[in-house]
Amino acid sequence: MTRGALELPWQQRPTTPKGRATLLTIGKMSRAQSVVQFVIRDLLREGVARGGLIDFKLCMEAPAATCSPSLDTMKMQLYFDMNYTSRGEFLKEISWMLECRLNQVSREITDSKVKTKDHFDALYRKIINFILLGSGMGSPSDVSAVQEATAALQSIFPSTDLGAFAVLVKREKEQQLSELTMTVTGIRLFNKASKKEQEINFSELMPAVLSEALSVTDEAIENELDVSRSLAWKYTALLEKWNGSPPEEYDASLVGLTQALHNVRQHEHFLQVLLADSRLCAKRIEILQKDISSQIYLLKTSVQPKTAVPTSKVFPLFKALSKLWSELQDEAELLNIFNNIAFRLQFFLSSQAKIFPKVPLDSLLEGVEVKTDKERMTEHSGERIDPAQMKQHEWLQPGTADDLAELPLQYSGFCGYTLVNKDGLVLPGNPYIGVLKHKGKMYAFHSKEAGLKFARSPDYFIALVAEKAKSSPELIQLLKLHRSPFHAQEGKTLLVSRSESCTQTDVHPVVTNILKSYEWNEWELRRSAIKLKAFKA
Repeated sequence: MTRGALELPWQQRPTTPKGRATLLTIGKMSRAQSVVQFVIRDLLREGVARGGLIDFKLCMEAPAATCSPSLDTMKMQLYFDMNYTSRGEFLKEISWMLECRLNQVSREITDSKVKTKDHFDALYRKIINFILLGSGMGSPSDVSAVQEATAALQSIFPSTDLGAFAVLVKREKEQQLSELTMTVTGIRLFNKASKKEQEINFSELMPAVLSEALSVTDEAIENELDVSRSLAWKYTALLEKWNGSPPEEYDASLVGLTQALHNVRQHEHFLQVLLADSRLCAKRIEILQKDISSQIYLLKTSVQPKTAVPTSKVFPLFKALSKLWSELQDEAELLNIFNNIAFRLQFFLSSQAKIFPKVPLDSLLEGVEVKTDKERMTEHSGERIDPAQMKQHEWLQPGTADDLAELPLQYSGFCGYTLVNKDGLVLPGNPYIGVLKHKGKMYAFHSKEAGLKFARSPDYFIALVAEKAKSSPELIQLLKLHRSPFHAQEGKTLLVSRSESCTQTDVHPVVTNILKSYEWNEWELRRSAIKLKAFKA
């Protein structure tokens, strides 16, 4: 088993269509649903207790439906929050999982008591297995990989040195194992590269897990993102067509259609996050490949022209090469994690797909122009809000900000006015029309008209957005309302502070209840029994 075969909590994505169909069982879905409902109830009770912020009845009736896009969206949000973290935390988790895998082999090596030749031979084989598992260059069951690792190890650590290794303390043994792994890995990489007379071919040298991840991750996420965007554009066009009142001949709920739009918009946002992370990994991989190439070239110029090279000079180069190799494999693991999270997000789109299958949805859109987000922004590209019209507010214009598209916009960049005025319709705002800065926060709008109307009474519309989130709880995270405190009906901000705390319950809170004759020591009890027996005798 190679290092690339680590089974992280996120890395259980099956490779066959049959395996994918059985990924989520009914038990898992029911547990996820119960967890979501428990979290919702807890949050709603707290909100009601603090000022009646959320309509408890409305929120709990919606998730009770068996086919609810709103519930699917909240499940998706919960899953993403529980499985996605920062890049640094992911790398720590990967390192921890590798250490856990190596701990058992390391313990067998450091705790072994060697006395006979067979014991020494078994210990040497364990060291080779440890090096193979730690390097990710082959499996202990691969004969050729074992032979390569054995030859490299014997060149720097012959079996005759095992006697000196056996008398070391445990910490020194662990340190030497780590150094041997890095040095042997560097030697094997250098030997593979030296066999190539031409420039290094990274398709043959890079880890197998990396080759697979690079070929599928970016493309798979982009394909899923295109599907979600297309659905979002179709749902938006259909909501605009019906304008709050669907035709009687169509068996479709306006609330369900709005929830379906929220569902695919949330999916789109999560995929954008994963795609940005995967592209960062790809850039990092390119840099690491160049660094590895430079390191191998440095080793070639240092080693090949000479018959003998001091170990103090060449060993650090092998270790540096091994470190770059390890970082390259970490990036491959990251790509697999992002790919698996993106795959699992598909299971939270089932409700909207059942309510609006592809063929009926296309029939509903006959004669309707489906506009992309880019086309909608182009429609209003010539509009600009004149700050002189709204002197009481601060407006950011394309000339007053380096890049308005990178500003931390409220509501995830969606237009707050359209959300309120069109009963939950989420449309991306166009920051180049003008960005309103109100109480330190920035708001973008779909059109100039929407921006001007919102700016006339921003606090009023902000309160309406919060009210809308009460009946549609999936909007709380979609619009990132959970990152800022809600506004109570009185207009006051409720600051909810949380902190970890603990308490200790006294064993004997009342002193009079202490039995002073109590004895826990077994030997004292035996001594008392002997004395009692001697007294009776």
